[in-house]
Amino acid sequence: MTLGRLNHIGIATPSIAASIETYRSLLGAEAIGEPFDLPAQGVKVCFIDAPNTQIELIEPYDDASPIAGFLAKNPGGGQHHLCFEVADIHAAIAELTAKGARVLGHPRIGAHGTLIVFVHPRDMGGVLVELMETPVGH
Repeated sequence: MTLGRLNHIGIATPSIAASIETYRSLLGAEAIGEPFDLPAQGVKVCFIDAPNTQIELIEPYDDASPIAGFLAKNPGGGQHHLCFEVADIHAAIAELTAKGARVLGHPRIGAHGTLIVFVHPRDMGGVLVELMETPVGH
């Protein structure tokens, strides 16, 4: 597996609207997408474009959301994950598993409409890492 481009940084937030205002007023963010729901993953998301990557704001969809658990420990929000692109998610999973890394769950469709999977933070220096399948040449 070859480490791909950093696609986005996931930021958990109790309020996407408040976070958008923060990124707009303090950092001058202009390219801000419309928030949308991903009920199958228990989250609402919104992407902010930066020149070299994106910020994914993640708000709990409801109390059963995995992000609700994160926010219970970090009420103000914070960095949730890093997302790297891979050309073939199934090959990446096979290689990581063979090397002893714990892949969380099975590939599923993520916010960008492509397959994603997460690697356990204990195997990644305490950082939750998302892998996102991205067509070659993206």
